[in-house]
Amino acid sequence: MDISVVILSWNDKQYLEVCLQSLKDAKPSRTMEIIVVDNASTDGSPEMVETEFPIVKLIKNQENLGFPKGNNIGVQASRGKYVYLLNSDIKVLAGCLDALADYMDQNPKVGMVGPKILNRDLTHQSSCRRFPTLWNNFCAATGLAKVFAGTRLFSGEHMFYFKGDRLMDVDVLVGCFWTVRREAVNEFGLLDEGFFMFAEDLDWCKRCWEAGWRVAFCPAAQAIHYRGGSSKKKDAVWLALTQQRSVLRYWKKYHGAAANFGIRCLVFTHKASRWGVAVASYLIRPSKRKDSEMRMKVAAACLRDLFSRHSAEGVGTMAQSDAINAVPHA
Repeated sequence: MDISVVILSWNDKQYLEVCLQSLKDAKPSRTMEIIVVDNASTDGSPEMVETEFPIVKLIKNQENLGFPKGNNIGVQASRGKYVYLLNSDIKVLAGCLDALADYMDQNPKVGMVGPKILNRDLTHQSSCRRFPTLWNNFCAATGLAKVFAGTRLFSGEHMFYFKGDRLMDVDVLVGCFWTVRREAVNEFGLLDEGFFMFAEDLDWCKRCWEAGWRVAFCPAAQAIHYRGGSSKKKDAVWLALTQQRSVLRYWKKYHGAAANFGIRCLVFTHKASRWGVAVASYLIRPSKRKDSEMRMKVAAACLRDLFSRHSAEGVGTMAQSDAINAVPHA
């Protein structure tokens, strides 16, 4: 088997059907298998796969296991030389699968490659990131990354200055669409299941680089990411806490005490300023009070959690107690 496509799905029937149809229409010249890992959907997604796409291997989890664990189940069930991990709201365009496999064939030191990701209007969607540093997090927290969005120096982790117009090695590929070499994964390992969602892409790409494999961006291959929003269906506070805990877990895993103190100070400053802005908006914009209240609630929850015992321990305890939260990247 040359190509294994693994799709993690959670209550995303409409987009999953589009994704599977695009794979059928953009069938590569190589041998391919498609595996859908369903994280206990209740919207009829598994039944749709069984009825409309009987050739697809469907794995039905009895509970929502999270983004890393759900994908790992699919990878372990796959047989391909190259494994493509797709969000369910991805539409694969013609030639994409072969272009990625061709690139891997021609570059044996590349362990992971991603295509050019497009918005639904076919404009470029940023899918490359730099590893987090105190500096790029400072730029994001203070707003410098927005003011100087087109510059590398003041940008945050997201490479918004990069327009996806050339082939290049990158630190991190956002996890909506990865192509990984099985030989490489056998060395640097599966996704870290200590992350429930968020930051597992940083961790996986970092381990790929540390194992001596390259991570690359290949614009010759293209796909549309609808950002259908499995995560948008979740509570805003839950999402914010999950993301914050995942970020702090990543820093604890790879950085020392001084850097961890620094990132916590930046997170505190950022959340405190967001709370202050939300309070001001609540007072001076009565028509927006509902939105302001939610932003105040989210920021306050993050500030409280920053000093809790759960902070920086990952999201395992919290996430596993909420069995419906394993979602693809938004």
